[in-house]
Amino acid sequence: MEKLVSTLSKKRKFSHDGTADGENPREHLKKIKQEEDSESIKKYFEEEDATFPDFSQPIPWQKIEAEGLDCDYALLFNREEADHLFTELEKEVIYHTGDQAKIQVFGKVYNIPRKQATYGDAGVTYTYSKVTQVAKTWTPTMAYVRDAVTKATGQPFNFVLINRYKDGKDHMGEHRDDERELDPLCPIASVSLGAARDFIFRHKEARGKRFRRQIEPVKLELGHGSLLLMNPPTNTHWYHSLPARKKLGLPRINLTFRRILQDGKKGRSSVRSLK
Repeated sequence: MEKLVSTLSKKRKFSHDGTADGENPREHLKKIKQEEDSESIKKYFEEEDATFPDFSQPIPWQKIEAEGLDCDYALLFNREEADHLFTELEKEVIYHTGDQAKIQVFGKVYNIPRKQATYGDAGVTYTYSKVTQVAKTWTPTMAYVRDAVTKATGQPFNFVLINRYKDGKDHMGEHRDDERELDPLCPIASVSLGAARDFIFRHKEARGKRFRRQIEPVKLELGHGSLLLMNPPTNTHWYHSLPARKKLGLPRINLTFRRILQDGKKGRSSVRSLK
């Protein structure tokens, strides 16, 4: 801390409390804390660099296919790496509250049965279920995970939706990620940290009591440190969900990286079920 203040004081004049002329002391301390956190993350990854995988090289992918479904699954981070990323995200992520923590389904407003946050490039927004979310600035850990996903997939991403499930009671209903802002040619990359959870795909013509076709659902278990790549046209034909598992008492953090088209178009709401 003293070294940091000493270095900065060479460039700007500081008052007796360490702040620059005209700078709010509280904002000054917040800025120093962010810089220290960033340095901590950077130092950890530099020290562990020898054990981290080379993401420029191919990783073992498991192909998952069905009619109109095209996904790839792999373990992107080992146990130690995944544990550390989970711990850092618990410190960094600021989740939505108030109206941003609610969702509208068929005209009714409900509390989202999990915590959510949105981060990404400056100025990026994402609209779903008639709620527009503005991306906060990438944190050091999120940026690291994003870059790791990009190196593994060859795809750049400018936005991430984060869902935190405190236990097995928190869940996500069936939905498709088909908003108009999403680049239709870019896959959605889903990174899972924490408790393993079931992830279920259901074909749009095999849903509900009056289903049109008999198509078996596709069930996966998303493990700690895993990456699921949902390639086009998966979200056109298949809904996906994370059902409740009431006996599970452990938390999970999921990061879904997306590429948002910034062309001024309004998003098309995609209905999320809460049941």
